[in-house]
Amino acid sequence: MNKLSRHNRITDLVSNETLYTQDELRIRLAQSGINVNQATLSRDLRELGLIKTVNGYALPATEESGPPLEQLLTEFVVDVREAENLLVLKTTPGSAQPVAAALDSSEWNELVGTIAGDDTILIVTGSKPICHVVAVRVREAIG
Repeated sequence: MNKLSRHNRITDLVSNETLYTQDELRIRLAQSGINVNQATLSRDLRELGLIKTVNGYALPATEESGPPLEQLLTEFVVDVREAENLLVLKTTPGSAQPVAAALDSSEWNELVGTIAGDDTILIVTGSKPICHVVAVRVREAIG
């Protein structure tokens, strides 16, 4: 059994059953004909990004689980300021963290990273021209 097949079966089991422990998961895998030791299973769980919740193991949240980035920008960003390769976004109070998280997980490859406070996000880009491109993109999104 190759790793991809094992990962697919683990994902399937976690999606369709409530499994609270690695041992429960290991037993269900064995019932499916997949024998795996604890170290390998632990590594698989880490690689898949599975999280342990009060309701058993769960798949990591995906982008579809939250509002799209453009919606967050439109609803919460109130000002955009450029400073060399840095971009500062002002948001409504308490909104900077979710907007920054959405930016960090976005496909916006121009971003080096973000730092968020309560109502302010600092975006680092690679250069002043790239910063301007990102600023224009944000301004277009917020209308």
